[in-house]
Amino acid sequence: MSLQQIYSPIAADMLAMDGVIRDRLHSDVVLVRQVAEYIIHSGGKRMRPALLLLTAGAMGYRGSHHLVLAAVVEFIHTATLLHDDVVDESDLRRGHQTANAMFGNAASVLVGDFLYSRAFQMMVTVGSMRVMEVLADATNVIAEGEVLQLLNCHNADVGIDDYLRVIRFKTAKLFEAASRLGGILGNADRALEDGLANFGMHIGTAFQLIDDVLDYSADEAETGKHVGDDLAEGKPTLPLIHVMQHGSTKQAELVRQAIVDGGREAFPAILDAIRATGALDVTREYASREASLARGFLTGLPPSIFKDALLELCAFAVDRAY
Repeated sequence: MSLQQIYSPIAADMLAMDGVIRDRLHSDVVLVRQVAEYIIHSGGKRMRPALLLLTAGAMGYRGSHHLVLAAVVEFIHTATLLHDDVVDESDLRRGHQTANAMFGNAASVLVGDFLYSRAFQMMVTVGSMRVMEVLADATNVIAEGEVLQLLNCHNADVGIDDYLRVIRFKTAKLFEAASRLGGILGNADRALEDGLANFGMHIGTAFQLIDDVLDYSADEAETGKHVGDDLAEGKPTLPLIHVMQHGSTKQAELVRQAIVDGGREAFPAILDAIRATGALDVTREYASREASLARGFLTGLPPSIFKDALLELCAFAVDRAY
């Protein structure tokens, strides 16, 4: 199924959320508006807010707080993108110039700060300490994950557990928070709330693992990013870790040196090593296991079109080509 088909049960909510986003992006400072609107409206799958809307729907929530919190989740995600692209010195995202390439690093960092603070202004309006606790904790863990990833860059000794920890912190945590919030809004008991959070964590991990596969296999026109960006930035992702652990001595040393040095010079040879060792298939297997774990945590939900969409998202996270 396409993402549009999967989102069909929440199509009206997604449109309403876009209205909240447009309204809350307003600032009297013109540059803030320009940068924020540029990044928010430059595409993206909106999976994190979709998870919140779908889990809230699956819990039978009726109200409007889910629209505000979905926008909050998207603002937090967008702020992390702005900061990430500065740290990574990226110039392309979703087929467009990154905000830092368009407006400069200083503007990107400061507008990222604006989006974080606007998100916290918005979450206060929901009037729930539990909601604020979940989002505050998630934002803090995401920041820790960004620092962990920075420390891991150019470190060829990073193991699989260390790598997965970065994913859990930096990427999966917001998926987890979004899914948990849907449960909170729907008054789920703590066991079901935790189950939804675990669902989000595992599907978020699967999503990132496939991103790491696509960095070595995707069509640039389809993904809107440069193939080999992770290698250029010296990021030891699972495909590279697999080559170092299971490839020949020559292949392992080639990858090790490329991680330490960064850059794209060795990309063709490393791509050959990745293919020869089956590293992408292994990474996809990891992602499939994560998606299977995610599906298992949905058993406590009653049957609904929302639950069906969540199950389809598990498949999409692994099978996607963009």
